[in-house]
Amino acid sequence: AARQHQTSIRPELCLRRRRAMRPLDEKETTQVFEKLFKFTGPNLKHLLERPAVEGPDAEPGRYCLRLHRNRVYYASEALVRRATAVSRPRLAGVGTPIGKFTHHGAFHLTVHALDLLAAHARRRVWLKPDTERSFLFGNSVPKSSLARITENTKAGDGVVVMSMADVPLGFGIAARSAQDCRKADTNAVVVLHQSDAGEYLRKEEELM
Repeated sequence: AARQHQTSIRPELCLRRRRAMRPLDEKETTQVFEKLFKFTGPNLKHLLERPAVEGPDAEPGRYCLRLHRNRVYYASEALVRRATAVSRPRLAGVGTPIGKFTHHGAFHLTVHALDLLAAHARRRVWLKPDTERSFLFGNSVPKSSLARITENTKAGDGVVVMSMADVPLGFGIAARSAQDCRKADTNAVVVLHQSDAGEYLRKEEELM
């Protein structure tokens, strides 16, 4: 009887843990850091070590990562402390959402992380002005759209996609190195699309 009682409450306890805002565990932290490192490289340490500039306190502390429901948030320690006073059902989020975990446990960066990635990215590509629209509709970047690329970019690197006015448009994965881009066919894909600012219109309900 005791075993049956323990089994019956376990799913409820697990559900409450998933809903509560909490620090990431070791496995989750590794997954998030690996995704961020692909774009930032050694600059990743600045994301968490720099002094926070948001929050109601005079000294908001540093930035940290928190998991709420299935989303990962980047927030100052001050905001996190204030958020603990909000009941779980009423807490929509805290700070900046940067990605989410799928039902299968995989982590994906979302468009909300774009400004953070742009500020700390090692690799960038710039699009010709008349080709930005295609990328903002969710398409990968062909060589014909490419205006510039960071010189030492390698295939597989995370890259932030920029306009020629240095406005971040989205991010993706380099399909070719900077050197290979020069000799690639005009229609060859040079950046595999992952996320773009157009999603704020195309996927408004999903992003909220």
